[in-house]
Amino acid sequence: MSTRTASCTCGQLTLSTADDPVRVSVCHCLACQRRTGSVFGAQARFNRSGVTITGQSTQYTRIGDEGCAVVFHFCPQCGATVHYAVAGYDEETIAVPVGAFADPEFPPPGFSVYEERKHAWVGLPADITHVD
Repeated sequence: MSTRTASCTCGQLTLSTADDPVRVSVCHCLACQRRTGSVFGAQARFNRSGVTITGQSTQYTRIGDEGCAVVFHFCPQCGATVHYAVAGYDEETIAVPVGAFADPEFPPPGFSVYEERKHAWVGLPADITHVD
């Protein structure tokens, strides 16, 4: 597999990996809708050990619906989120917004969560795991 590179809009903050994602998912929670400016967030999780991050980031921490602190790393110049993690949960992985890769060939999601908040017109593959 070739190296995938995610970056912010201006290219100052990047994340590179040659690993396949551990998991690709979409989240319909209201916080992800607000964070992305879209109707859901799409993210891929990777093992931290296979990830290289370059550039400066600013952090923002919010408390998720389950009560965990989610720490977002975004570019201080353009504001785009490039990676994040849930503090104290699965410290060995890092989440990356799929759109930061700007790769239409990126693997599809295998999970869809918080579907009780999914917009009625959103369609997803039937063969993935659907969680309300």
